[in-house]
Amino acid sequence: MKNKVLELFGLPTSRPKIDWASVARDQHCPYLDRKCLKNRKSEPDISIGTCTVGYGKEGQGVLICPFRLLERQQIFTDCVHLLTLHEPGNEFHVVSEISIPGGSIDYVLVSARNNRVKDFVGIELQTLDTTGTLWPERQRFLQSHGVTVRLADVDSGKGFGMNWKMTAKTILVQLHHKIETLEHISKHLVLVLQDRLLAYMKAQFSFDHLQQARIGDSMHIHAYKLTEANGSQRLDLGERLSTDSSGIATCLGLQASPHVELTDIIELLESKIGAHTRLTPAAPPPAGKPPPSEP
Repeated sequence: MKNKVLELFGLPTSRPKIDWASVARDQHCPYLDRKCLKNRKSEPDISIGTCTVGYGKEGQGVLICPFRLLERQQIFTDCVHLLTLHEPGNEFHVVSEISIPGGSIDYVLVSARNNRVKDFVGIELQTLDTTGTLWPERQRFLQSHGVTVRLADVDSGKGFGMNWKMTAKTILVQLHHKIETLEHISKHLVLVLQDRLLAYMKAQFSFDHLQQARIGDSMHIHAYKLTEANGSQRLDLGERLSTDSSGIATCLGLQASPHVELTDIIELLESKIGAHTRLTPAAPPPAGKPPPSEP
């Protein structure tokens, strides 16, 4: 099957009776409830909007935007059990982009009472990076649905591929340093990804020592699968694994010490939580860093 766009601005491209001209004009991301952050480098005011593409011989869906993982905020609900100090009456907050030695954490799920942090768990999102460009395929799809686009865009012979190797290696290197920090202060880190990416990582790296998830382990992996539901693609938790810092491959040593005191992270979190970060089913979490732009 030809590689193609399966979801654009959160909508299935197979769904009939969609005004794609309005969708492309509005550039709205339903997972962030704001303008899509995936912009073109050459035209920063234009959002690409591609969430999922069909790739491979069978054209199976591959997630390429990390914000696509925020569907229903299920990934946060699935981490609640790792808040081992949470108590009834505490509120849940979701805070984005918390800096720690070795980088930053995409999201932190916080258990708090009266805006005082009682416990937290770090959450990293990872989807596949693409090679080449998706833009011509996106434009051809819009043109096929009556949207006026530039001929130079649809006539382009450029295509796209999946950067499986670099994506997998990069996230493992980053995880190693981040889990050392959180393990030092007895907190959990969760990697959220698609099952197809996890399958690739299992085949290319040594994953035999990973086991079914145990709360006592500091590093957790939650793999989600795309399933068909009422003409749309739905994310469901498929597999959970866990390990510790020694179980994550070590590459590219850091200059900064990964150790940081618990009070330092709590102080940073408490400076950020408030009514706007409170986790509710109707409100998406604040946006983290945007995914890479396309030329």
